[in-house]
Amino acid sequence: MSEIPPAIVLFSHGSRDPLWRAPIEAVAERIASQCPDRPVECAYLELCEPTLAQAAELLVQQGATRITVVPMFLGTGKHAREDLPLLVEQLRSRHKSTQFTVQHAIGEDSRMTALMAEIACDSSTPSTNS
Repeated sequence: MSEIPPAIVLFSHGSRDPLWRAPIEAVAERIASQCPDRPVECAYLELCEPTLAQAAELLVQQGATRITVVPMFLGTGKHAREDLPLLVEQLRSRHKSTQFTVQHAIGEDSRMTALMAEIACDSSTPSTNS
């Protein structure tokens, strides 16, 4: 019997503008289509919902015993360095039978920096200049 993979929470800053959330939600949709056995939720630090606590609660209610939090930040700033560890400790206290792990900020992964450099150098990418 194979081990059930951990559920995923894509954790980002948040915004009042619903269009801002579209890229994070697109990542969640891609995970859901590529890895249908991996429950995935988006969560936001502020200005919109669900919060990290709400997303984790939903995944735990769905039976998740392991949850990986993926900080969708370009770097490890204050939110990833200070706010997120406190929030994860609260989750661990509330959900003692659930294992929580936190990845590095997504922008610090060498695959992401390589992709961003490739995109930046792509002269076929449309410009938004008017």
